[in-house]
Amino acid sequence: MNAQDKYKHWLDLAQYDLETANAMVSGGRWLYVVFMCQQAIEKLVKGLYGLYLGFDHVPHTHNITRLINDFLNELPCPISHEVLDFFDLLTRYYLNNRYPDYVSELNDWTQENNAREIYGKTKEVFTWLLTLTP
Repeated sequence: MNAQDKYKHWLDLAQYDLETANAMVSGGRWLYVVFMCQQAIEKLVKGLYGLYLGFDHVPHTHNITRLINDFLNELPCPISHEVLDFFDLLTRYYLNNRYPDYVSELNDWTQENNAREIYGKTKEVFTWLLTLTP
């Protein structure tokens, strides 16, 4: 596979996760709405990472801000502090089943309004990230 094919694979996964977030909205599964938003942005950023720095070097991390910071200077335009803060927020929603108390705490905090707001912002940022494809 060439770099564009690998990017397309990451993009397909990211779009699938964004569609899944939408399905979770319909079902009222608020924590999973936000988790799927995190997954969608993470996968799209990993696809961009691969295009900018090579797919052999995509780190095995779920920290979106760390990923994007690695190729920030390669981007055609700067990323606002608002978007970077949003990446930090999403990163907190990576669900690791080794920490059930944390998942429970997130579930208690994630109400419908929060999840809908994060979902809307995710769609906006996702669309903007697509413009960064070299």
